[in-house]
Amino acid sequence: MDRNTPTERTPLASLSESFERYLQDKGKGRGGDGGNYRRNAARELERFAEWAAGDRGRDDWTGIVPDDSDREPAFEDLDERVFREYARHLGGDRGLKQNTVQTYYRYISAWCGWCVNEGYLEAHFAQRASATAPLPEDDGRKPGDQQAWTSEQRHALTRFVDERARAAIEAYTTLPEDTDQIDRQRARYEAVKAARDRALVFVIAYTAVRVGELLRDPNDPRRRGVRWEEISLEDGSMDVYRKKQQWDAASLPDPVITPLRSYRKLVDPPSDRWPVFPTFDQRMLATLVQDELADRGRQTEEIDERRDEFARDLLLALAEDIQPPSVTTDGARSILQRLSDDGEIDIDHPKHDYLAPHGGRRGMGEVLVRAFGYTVAARYLDNSEEMVRERYSHIEAGELGDVATEALEEIDSLT
Repeated sequence: MDRNTPTERTPLASLSESFERYLQDKGKGRGGDGGNYRRNAARELERFAEWAAGDRGRDDWTGIVPDDSDREPAFEDLDERVFREYARHLGGDRGLKQNTVQTYYRYISAWCGWCVNEGYLEAHFAQRASATAPLPEDDGRKPGDQQAWTSEQRHALTRFVDERARAAIEAYTTLPEDTDQIDRQRARYEAVKAARDRALVFVIAYTAVRVGELLRDPNDPRRRGVRWEEISLEDGSMDVYRKKQQWDAASLPDPVITPLRSYRKLVDPPSDRWPVFPTFDQRMLATLVQDELADRGRQTEEIDERRDEFARDLLLALAEDIQPPSVTTDGARSILQRLSDDGEIDIDHPKHDYLAPHGGRRGMGEVLVRAFGYTVAARYLDNSEEMVRERYSHIEAGELGDVATEALEEIDSLT
């Protein structure tokens, strides 16, 4: 075929038939079923399909299909005017922030570019100047990625979880010898939970590891949460599956070692394949132990009797080596919200009323940039130096401001 001949469009009955193929290509894991990008893109594609069919938008909006046609939107209906109208729809009176509008439009634009490569469209209409003209200016900020734990907040939260863990562990380890077995188990459970929370907070606060690299992501089967076999307290390192899709070693600084060592001694995992931060969700654990014991040949009555021997199913899982899943990234946010509230941490942020996980990473980035510069911070944060300079540009701006102030004072002293 002549290379100058336009690519013939692949016939499709509707736009939606291309969505699944696109999402599989962009998804992660076996079969392309996982990944946050896939989930977010699927949501925006569904919204675009509804809008194109006339199910969203203004009351007078009937969609992109001609009025004399009774069918679903198809590729033949798409051109730059359609994407221009959708850009105008996103930037309308829905109250979306400028960068959010840009983000939503990029999902649709990426799909449009994929359609060109696959032969469904003859041109990347979504990227034409007339299509993107209604989009607002991008202010350069990413939604939800601006909080940074201050030194005061970091110290307040770590001090609170440390005191709570110490109290719970002491309450458990100093129980009288004649304490009832169930009461002893309850005290151990509370101590394990408090120690887990302390270890999690210290890791988030001081390692700058992304929470998606540390815990389970239900949308990405490869991210099942760090296990004990991937932590070396002697070397001060932890193997994590990085954002760049490969395993790498992350540093465990001194403040993190003691909470992790104390926590491991207390939980005493039956194998190194156990997650460092297991879920404490009672409903999930109850289902897990019942199903696992049944698979091992236990009868229902025997399972119930065995469960009655333990105050919590987590303790039964430890005794029977029934490996629970790691807490999820959303679970970590819930934990930090609870701890921020219980610790009465002073928080003044327009988006978050608690210390969010990404704020711990960003706060540590602030410390590293100010103390050691952008190159060292970039290595610790597992980012490019260019990215770190961009995200922490306010530090350099402040330093340059100090230089300018000093220069002005020197000039003024000479006049």
